[in-house]
Amino acid sequence: MIDTRRLRTLRAVADHGTVTAAAAALHLTPSAVSQQLVALEHEVGHRLFTRDGRGVHLTAVGKIMLGHANEVLAQLERAEAEVAAYTAGEAGEVTVACFATAISAVLSPAISVLREIAPGVQVRVLDAEGDHSLAMLLDSEADLAITVEYRGAPDASDRRLSRLPLYAEPFDLVLPHDHALVESATLMSLAAETWIGPYPGNPVHDVITFACQQAGFTPNFAHCSDDFRAVVALVGAGAGVALVPRLALRDMVLPGVVVRDTPGPERRVFAAVRRGADSHPVVRPLLSALRRVAASLGTG
Repeated sequence: MIDTRRLRTLRAVADHGTVTAAAAALHLTPSAVSQQLVALEHEVGHRLFTRDGRGVHLTAVGKIMLGHANEVLAQLERAEAEVAAYTAGEAGEVTVACFATAISAVLSPAISVLREIAPGVQVRVLDAEGDHSLAMLLDSEADLAITVEYRGAPDASDRRLSRLPLYAEPFDLVLPHDHALVESATLMSLAAETWIGPYPGNPVHDVITFACQQAGFTPNFAHCSDDFRAVVALVGAGAGVALVPRLALRDMVLPGVVVRDTPGPERRVFAAVRRGADSHPVVRPLLSALRRVAASLGTG
């Protein structure tokens, strides 16, 4: 009989690439993780990983087992959801990992809606950039993640997750008010400019870089901040130019800058839960509230 706890360990090691990182995510010691992997290999009767100096890699049998582990763990999520629905009703706490703009744009309004449709559900919010929130979800540090499409993100076919598209928002050019191209700026015309934007690794950094590369150049990021208010303040001080998601600019005081729309880049935002958990009685009403808020959200 295969121990499902060892299947969770298998998936964590596959997700993180090293025993040490998986152990940290699972709140175990590296030796405990290694022991669970060895025990699982004995249960299966095959090697599941190969090891080198940089980490561990799934064998062919390991990949087969990972596919089944995703199915088994999803079924366990569904079982827990059904039991919770039967025994507890729609009452409990949902932990949500979400980036700052989406907290303001969709999550906070959804919490207000939730008070009307499921007053017994409480939401705990963790501020996390899009590239961190999915890892937190898969490591069970969060029950729901609100994140963005980015290079390297699990796609819609990922068997570990269920996804709910929320909204897509364009990016706007933010220029100093006295910029020579303030009336006619395009991405291509700003190729030689100093750029201000999020740090590498932030999904928005990837979107901006890709949009500029599509226009024929790689932006020179001389100043970096993950806080869009700081980005806009630097533009207002004449330190450079920026592309900023439109909702991040909403209700922001914008002294010394001019905002111009530009065709092309978009930030696509979605909610995700572990597969099978979307029917959980405390998760389901939050997804419904998010869907309602997103449908009324003007991003154009």
